[in-house]
Amino acid sequence: MTVFDPATEFDRQLDGLIRLGYPELAGLTETAFRDLVAPLRDAAVSGAAGLPAPTEARVPFLLVTTRDLVPVPERLALTTLAGKRKPGFLDRNFPLDDLPRFDPIKELEAPAGPAYLLFDVDRGEEFRNLAPAAAMEQITAQDRLPLTIDEGIAFITHFPAALASNRCFSLVGSRCGDKRVPALWISQGAPKLGWCWYGNPHTWLGSATARPERVGLK
Repeated sequence: MTVFDPATEFDRQLDGLIRLGYPELAGLTETAFRDLVAPLRDAAVSGAAGLPAPTEARVPFLLVTTRDLVPVPERLALTTLAGKRKPGFLDRNFPLDDLPRFDPIKELEAPAGPAYLLFDVDRGEEFRNLAPAAAMEQITAQDRLPLTIDEGIAFITHFPAALASNRCFSLVGSRCGDKRVPALWISQGAPKLGWCWYGNPHTWLGSATARPERVGLK
C-alpha cells in the first residue's frame, strides 16, 4: 500500500481551488479564502492517516465546498475531464430552479457552512448496473453513505480522472423528495450533471460513496 502525505494533498486541493478562481467567485480575497478553510487542514491530516494514496477510483479525502460559498453551476463550469478542456455543464432536463431543491439526505448529517472534509471516497463502480435504490441497500450494509452534488463536484474538481467512460456515478446523497437522483456523467467530451431515476439501473453508472463521518468548520 502506497503511503501518502495528507498535509501535502490538502495543500494541493486548496491551491487548485485558488487557481480555478474560487476566491473571486466567493467574493473573497485569496488570503481570506485560505483562512476560511485552514482549520480543516489538521483534520485532514488526522482523518486520512493510514489511508492509501489516491487512485482514479478511490481517494483518501476531499475538501468539499458547498453552495453556501459558490453556486453549483459556477463550480460545475470549472470541472473538466482528465486531460481535456471543455467545461462541465448542467443537463437541460435539470433546470436551474430545481437545484436548490436537492438537499443532503438526513442520514448524511452534512456539516453546515461553506466547506468541510469527506473521507475515503469511492466512485462506486461496483454498483454499476444497479438501480440507486438497490445500491443504497448495499452501501448502508457496508457502513458507508452516498455522495451529494457538492461532494461529486468536489470529487471531479480535485480528481478529474475519477469521471471516466463507463465509470460515471450517481449522487444519491442529494434528493428533493421525488424519484430523481442526481448523477455525473460524460457528454460531448465534458462532465455533465443530470439526473436519473431512483429505480433505474445503468451499465455505465455506479453510485459514489464515502465514510459516514464528515468534518466541518468549527
